[in-house]
Amino acid sequence: MLMTKFERLKKRSQFLHDLRAFFYERAVIEVDTPILSQAATPDLHLRSLRTTLQIPGEGLKDYYLHTSPEYPMKRLLCDGVEDCFYLGKVFRDSDLSPRHQIEFSMLEWYRLGFDLQQLIDEVVALIQARLSGSETLCDDVEQLTYRETFTKYAQIDDIFSATAANCREVLLIHKVPEIVGVELDDKVLWEQLVLTEVIEPQLGKSGICVINDFPARDAALARVSTDNPQCAQRFEVFVKGMELANGYYELADANEYRQRFEASLAMRKEQGLPPVVLDENLLADLEQKGLPDCSGVALGVDRLFALQQGLEDISEGIAFGIKDA
Repeated sequence: MLMTKFERLKKRSQFLHDLRAFFYERAVIEVDTPILSQAATPDLHLRSLRTTLQIPGEGLKDYYLHTSPEYPMKRLLCDGVEDCFYLGKVFRDSDLSPRHQIEFSMLEWYRLGFDLQQLIDEVVALIQARLSGSETLCDDVEQLTYRETFTKYAQIDDIFSATAANCREVLLIHKVPEIVGVELDDKVLWEQLVLTEVIEPQLGKSGICVINDFPARDAALARVSTDNPQCAQRFEVFVKGMELANGYYELADANEYRQRFEASLAMRKEQGLPPVVLDENLLADLEQKGLPDCSGVALGVDRLFALQQGLEDISEGIAFGIKDA
């Protein structure tokens, strides 16, 4: 029997309650950060929505809707706030599909003193708790390094030394439709295509799959491993071929933050993307107060709820999708 919208929203209400209870039981406090910010993320792959405010005494001023609560949460950690989580809306423009909404719900949390494995274990525990009793399998947990993932699912023994031609050959073997507009020697992009088109659909088919040790070039704001400078201390979690979570052992060096932000701005310029305003408040807090040793992760709430409810489209699990808003 099909569930009515009201029945679905009651399920969602309980789901959100249970997510919060998971953290309250662990003495992790909920924080409510601003949706509007004077700055945006320079991340090459994220597009911030911009709006213009009428601020008394200042006139018109551009603000951005946040793509995640990461920057203000890190400012709170710099201010002395300890373990904390955010559960609420974020916005990412130009992303709409059965797995994406432009406005969606994100769960993000930070744990002081946690290393990457401790955070991975907590993410797995949260997912298993929410998917327990559903039709989605979650008891088995597979954890692989980025390199091992390419070996197992794309038959590339060492992706770090593989060539663009090796990657194109894998796409051909797996009958991925011809991709045009990519330079033949652009190894990074061909590698990304193998990951998204060949590997990711195979991840987490019979449980939870965790990938860690991403290439250092994809560190984002994760620390680069001191044991292996090729790798970043970053992980992603997949269930049924869908990415659910993305976590870091958090970079703390203020100078490194600015260097990575400016590198991202330069790449945006190269690709003809509009510049964005950097978060100087975050950079000042990192420099003057310092970020405590911590790990942090963001998790897609609508995706996890869709998996729990057996939905093919995340818009079926929310009150209104963007086209009905």
